[in-house]
Amino acid sequence: MSLGIDDKQTGRAPRIMFYSHDTFGLGHLRRSRALAAAMTRSNPRASALILTGSPVAGRFTFPRRVDHVRLPGVTKRADGSYAARTIGMGIDEVTELRSGLIQTTVRQFDPDVVVVDKEPTGFRGELLPTLEQLHQSGRAKLVLGLRDVLDEPEVLAAEWARKDAVAATEKYYHEIWVYGLRSVYDPTEGLPLSPSAQARIHWTGYLRRDLGPVGEPPEQPYILVTPGGGGDGKAMVNLVLSAYEKDPDLSPRALLVYGPFLSGELREEFETRVAALNGRVTAVGFESQIETLFAGAAGVVCMGGYNTFCEVLSFDKRAVIVPRTTPRLEQWIRASRAEELGLVRMLDETRDGLTADAMITAIRNLPQQPLPSQAIRAGLLDGLDYVSDRVEALLSVEQERATG
Repeated sequence: MSLGIDDKQTGRAPRIMFYSHDTFGLGHLRRSRALAAAMTRSNPRASALILTGSPVAGRFTFPRRVDHVRLPGVTKRADGSYAARTIGMGIDEVTELRSGLIQTTVRQFDPDVVVVDKEPTGFRGELLPTLEQLHQSGRAKLVLGLRDVLDEPEVLAAEWARKDAVAATEKYYHEIWVYGLRSVYDPTEGLPLSPSAQARIHWTGYLRRDLGPVGEPPEQPYILVTPGGGGDGKAMVNLVLSAYEKDPDLSPRALLVYGPFLSGELREEFETRVAALNGRVTAVGFESQIETLFAGAAGVVCMGGYNTFCEVLSFDKRAVIVPRTTPRLEQWIRASRAEELGLVRMLDETRDGLTADAMITAIRNLPQQPLPSQAIRAGLLDGLDYVSDRVEALLSVEQERATG
């Protein structure tokens, strides 16, 4: 399949830009990276640029013809407010700086398609000047990409109303891509989108992770334990360590990936406990090639983030998901729905209790769980192919407009 048509007037190959605000965690950047890789693989001439606020963007490898621009980082405080991560500026100043950098980069890169991840107006509205600029010029097709679950409908509706996100979605975006299936969950439920905006929604399916090439896995068998970025993984990691400490016969061994955002103090405490387990649990800090660890694992214990869930499905791994329930119910909604469909097993705080005994039972029962592939329905993992086709269609429209 060939993606898109080159601009015959300029001889220029297609350019795709991704906006990934990334105030916390890895999810938005990893999703944008997977999309960019698929689209540039589909069209060997296309190039992609990712705008990201992730502080660990430089630790990832990017495919050929995919690069990134790092925006000044921001971090969320315990009270819910934001602050600049490193530079000595107030949050209003740093937002204005980020907004200006976005405008300048868009003007210089001159993308044909812009894919915005999750936040229709960007972090604190920083995207609005750029959206208006692109809207006025009519130069690029704008796409809003939404993960399969955002939050409870009532909570999401209030959040979007506060950010004026519905109005921005109605005005600026040519298409809305939902990286999931409506039969699994509808993240737009509760949003007052007009019929015309609803007609622009495309249900892509989940984003299959690239299965090759993977490196040599560690000594097998092992279960992979991953809290994603790690910033909110304390409870899950503690639960797994407690299970291995309480049951000396629990097997197979566990390979724990802390994630780059687990605090140093916590990690030090966990390292002491890992060392005392004499090899029954081993740990690494941050693994940018986590696909290799997924591929070799006998099973997975994880939190319920979007990217980890896609990896569980893509690598067809039996999984126990321990979803977080604050500050939003996104992970719990995803995990409970996936359990209903027979794709994973969830360890639910209310139903099962988050105890060492509950985790011991879950790990012991992993080999008896069905594989996700035994429950997967048609189109569930077709997201990357679907969005590549959509980009081709959008670029074709742009070509017709340019030459018409």
